[in-house]
Amino acid sequence: MMTKATKKSGKSTKREVPKVESSGDEIRGAVREHYGNLAKTGSSCCSTKESSCGCGGLYSQTEILSLPQDAIAVSAGCGNPTAIASLKPGMVVVDLGSGGGIDAFLSARKVGPKGLVYGIDMTPEMIHRARKTARETGIENVEFRLGEIEHIPLDAGVADVVISNCVINLSPDKQQVFKEAFRVLKPGGRLAVSDIVLISELPEDIRENLTAWSSCVSGAVSEKEYVGAMKNAGFEQIKVEDRVVYTHEQLSDYLKSYEYADRPELRGRNLSELIASYRITAVRPRK
Repeated sequence: MMTKATKKSGKSTKREVPKVESSGDEIRGAVREHYGNLAKTGSSCCSTKESSCGCGGLYSQTEILSLPQDAIAVSAGCGNPTAIASLKPGMVVVDLGSGGGIDAFLSARKVGPKGLVYGIDMTPEMIHRARKTARETGIENVEFRLGEIEHIPLDAGVADVVISNCVINLSPDKQQVFKEAFRVLKPGGRLAVSDIVLISELPEDIRENLTAWSSCVSGAVSEKEYVGAMKNAGFEQIKVEDRVVYTHEQLSDYLKSYEYADRPELRGRNLSELIASYRITAVRPRK
């Protein structure tokens, strides 16, 4: 919760850090508000090739040109999970945290008219926007459902592939997310995720900040913990396909809504090599 501590008359005000001491509901509320505002305003890094988020440099020019512009306008991912998902015509795909639908629409093209894509998102504004885009562009093999990725509103064993793009780090219960992904996959089904993973300890001011959590930073966990949660859920053949370590400038860009530049205690601090964008695949065993 954001609070203010005001010194006596004649003194400047000091903003306290909105700490993550929080329940899962508080975290989800902050994340939902953040991405609800994004859905309303439209703000993407897709036009910036050097950007660490959105689709800048992550998708081919052909893929970007094939996408509805309304989906691109609210892209906030950190990778391209469709590139490692081995999608084929006729498959059923579940996109966890589908947002404006960029990866769901790409998947819909790859699985074709005999395939189906379910986009799952907990933000009503994103679901409304994605459904409107699908309707206006005539994309019929995609369905967007409102729901939390910790409680996927689908039956067990419906999906050939589960994808996710920079969303699982936002969850306060990552173990439950992987359990749900495992549940909705068919035996032999594939998980393909792009996500932010912690590679060094975050400064306390960032780690305990709810806005930084919503910016895909504070909720990141180590590779050991992330992969461990996948193993605990039952996944096998877990493989880190690649990772991109963020520079100081890239992480600063991620934290711009956290007023990074205006916090004197963070100025001059080196924020390089704290987090990385990972792409990871795994398989639900057939037995």
